[in-house]
Amino acid sequence: MSEGNKHHIVKYRTYLYVLLGLLTFTGLSVLVTSVELGPLAVVAALIFASFKSTLVLIYFMHLKFDNRIYTAMVSLVLFVFLVLIVITFFDYRFR
Repeated sequence: MSEGNKHHIVKYRTYLYVLLGLLTFTGLSVLVTSVELGPLAVVAALIFASFKSTLVLIYFMHLKFDNRIYTAMVSLVLFVFLVLIVITFFDYRFR
């Protein structure tokens, strides 16, 4: 087996920690909606959602264990998506 095709084994404990993290961030985002924070509630919910998606990308999509080129490609796609969202909000704001 070549060096690039090494298999990795993730312990069940790691998946349990990821599950607890996902449940915690889900609970926090539900808790934020019950507290009156105004527009900051949306910001907090989006931050929690980004933490959850990062956990999913790293562990369930195995970006932690794959070649760095895949991480770079996913990062590039997320950066382009973020730029498009910001441009859309600026366009909406200044109409």
